[in-house]
Amino acid sequence: SSKIRNLEIQSADDVAIPEDCIDFSLAKTISKIEEKLEKGGLPDCLDDDIIPRVGNEIGAEAQIRFLKAKLRVMQEELDSVMCECRKKDDENQNLKSRLKDTEEENTRLQRTISMQCSQTEKYKMLSQEANRKSEGLQQEVIALEKVLQ
Repeated sequence: SSKIRNLEIQSADDVAIPEDCIDFSLAKTISKIEEKLEKGGLPDCLDDDIIPRVGNEIGAEAQIRFLKAKLRVMQEELDSVMCECRKKDDENQNLKSRLKDTEEENTRLQRTISMQCSQTEKYKMLSQEANRKSEGLQQEVIALEKVLQ
């Protein structure tokens, strides 16, 4: 599974990865912790809740097992968060695509509305001109009827 994770990290070009995490592997981390434990015991950071207070009373191997288990849990949480992040990225891409399509549709509809407004104005002017002609012809008909009488 670490090979799969490494491939996923390599394929994620647009994801910022700190330089110290590029070469991350669970085995290296565990061996570093084991080396630190063998050299000088536990680091001075026992207060940060990595090993509970009972950790002072258990042996080094038990502490190593505890730390390995804690590391596995954290790796699973990291995998879960990365999976969720990928899902959110996919959702964002879908939403960006939908937004782009909607904006294109909006632009097309705005052009259609503009064209229809100009046609409406044109037909209003034609209608007014036809009404004026009709009124003029009606006036002429009335005048001709008076002449005939």
